[in-house]
Amino acid sequence: MVQLITRATHEIDATGRAPGRVATEVAMILSGKNKPSYTPHIDAGDMVTVTHASQVLFTGDKLVQKDYYHHTMHPGGLQTKPMKKVFEEDPTDVIRRAVYGMLPKNKHRDEMMKRLTIHA
Repeated sequence: MVQLITRATHEIDATGRAPGRVATEVAMILSGKNKPSYTPHIDAGDMVTVTHASQVLFTGDKLVQKDYYHHTMHPGGLQTKPMKKVFEEDPTDVIRRAVYGMLPKNKHRDEMMKRLTIHA
């Protein structure tokens, strides 16, 4: 049985919402879990546009306390970057990183991320 995949475009406004709440909604749509025809091994998710990413609200002291980690794979190569610096450089990157971490860790993740556009 050949299944035709139709991809709709969803627009999500991030104004006044926490980045994690926006990211969970985006990840569900990108992976296709909002559709009744969801199948885990088929990438049938929709396209998502997130607007007003620079107007997200951070609860508590997350903006100051949260750090992003990256390892260079060399000895002593753990790189730390505070969320505040990442948000000041590019507010869209905070939501992009949150969505990336919530998507399934398989070969479909890069294709799902290509369907995500974020506007500050």
